[in-house]
Amino acid sequence: MTTKYKRVLLKVSGEALMGQREFGLDNDTLSAIAADIGDVVALGAEVSLVIGGGNIFRGVSVAATGMDIAQAHYMGMLATVMNALAMQAALEKRGIATRVQSAIPMASVCEPYIRRRAMRHMEKGRVVIFAAGTGNPFFTTDTGAALRAVEMGCDALLKGTQVDGVYSADPRKVEGAQRFDELTYHDVLARDLKFMDAAAISLARENGVPIIIFNIRAPGAFAKVMRGEGKFTTIVEPK
Repeated sequence: MTTKYKRVLLKVSGEALMGQREFGLDNDTLSAIAADIGDVVALGAEVSLVIGGGNIFRGVSVAATGMDIAQAHYMGMLATVMNALAMQAALEKRGIATRVQSAIPMASVCEPYIRRRAMRHMEKGRVVIFAAGTGNPFFTTDTGAALRAVEMGCDALLKGTQVDGVYSADPRKVEGAQRFDELTYHDVLARDLKFMDAAAISLARENGVPIIIFNIRAPGAFAKVMRGEGKFTTIVEPK
């Protein structure tokens, strides 16, 4: 079966890996997301990932209070490496070849980020997980995801959240919040819709990379979106 997009980058928040926990990793959630990624790989798509670090950094954020902000950001980057290694283990448990590349070199546990090597891994059917954001403080993992999606020549940037698209307000808190099937980049920036930072949206817009927002916690959601099925929001330039 063919997919709507041949090469994609999936951004998953660290919080999405917590399940019902207050912080850390939930093995069942991790396994379910790995299974969904495996289904997409089986469809013949080339897949890369960026995973946030909020699930781990939340547990140490109190210790970071009053710390130099750049130092705190580096701690957050290290949290994303931990999540990347956990996801790699979950994928490899399912027989899915996976490579982790970190923007902060740490040769004992993963590869350094090398663009051409990452592209070659994807061409060979391996999943590539990009860790440590951009390697610089003051940039979010959303911006890192948009950057890697552009560098990899991805057909789309998919962001797996805990709701099934973009709403006018948080539907978990605001009853009757409006859900959008499609928006333009300008709509998102003008309405100040809070699902991704402006730098990431602008980077995707400037390079013509559509952004797809969907619920990563829904079983099989990633594969459904790749087939153009299910509920999601697409952000594109106006036709």
